[in-house]
Amino acid sequence: MGADVGSSRKMAASAFIAANLPLRPVPGLSGISIHTAVSGSGLRRLAAGRNPYWAWCWAGGLALAQHLAARPETVAGKGVLDLGAGSGLVGIAAAKAGARAVLAVDVDEDAVAAIELNARANRVSLAVLHDDILDDVPPPVDVALVGDLFYDRDVAARVTRFLDACVAAGTRVYVGDPFRAFLPRERLNLIASYATRDFGLRDDEEMTAAVFSFVANSA
Repeated sequence: MGADVGSSRKMAASAFIAANLPLRPVPGLSGISIHTAVSGSGLRRLAAGRNPYWAWCWAGGLALAQHLAARPETVAGKGVLDLGAGSGLVGIAAAKAGARAVLAVDVDEDAVAAIELNARANRVSLAVLHDDILDDVPPPVDVALVGDLFYDRDVAARVTRFLDACVAAGTRVYVGDPFRAFLPRERLNLIASYATRDFGLRDDEEMTAAVFSFVANSA
C-alpha cells in the first residue's frame, strides 16, 4: 500500500510540474533548462505547506553548475553524487560535463519528480533516490557535489559529518554556496567565485557564490 501511495503521489507531482512549471533556461548557463515556478504556478496546491525549494535555481547550485561547465574534468568519467539535489540542476550539469554516472538524492518526493522531469528535458540520465542518507554510509562515488545545504544549523552539522565520511572514503567533495550563515568555512578551500542569481533576487540583480573543496578535519 505504501509503495502504491508513493507512486501515485509522484505521478501526480510529475503531472502538476509538467503542466504548471514551464521549462526555463538556467541563468548563466547555456543548454540547460529546468521546470521553474512562475507567477500563477499555484505551488501551494502541490506543496501543501512544504518548502518547494526544488522549483527554483539557487546561487550555490548555479555556481557549481557553472564550475562544471567551465571545468568538466572535475567530473568527466567519474561517478558523482548530487546531494540534496533539489531541481537536479547540479547533477544535470555533471552529466553534461561527462560524468560516468550520477546519483541525485533528495528527501522531498516532489523534488524527485522534478529531477526526473528535468533530466528527461535535458536529455541526460540520472539515478534518482528519494531518501535522507546523511546518517548512512556514503555511496561509493568519486565525487560528491553539495549546493546550498548549509542553510540551517542542524542540517549543516549533519551534512558536515556526512562529508567527513565521504572524504574518509576517498571521495572528492565540492561545495557551492553564497556564504550562508552555517557554511563551515574552516573546512573549505576556495576554488572559484561566480556571479549568480538566487531565489528572491530581482531579474536584474546578481550575487557572488563560490565553489569550494571540502577538506578533512585536521583536529
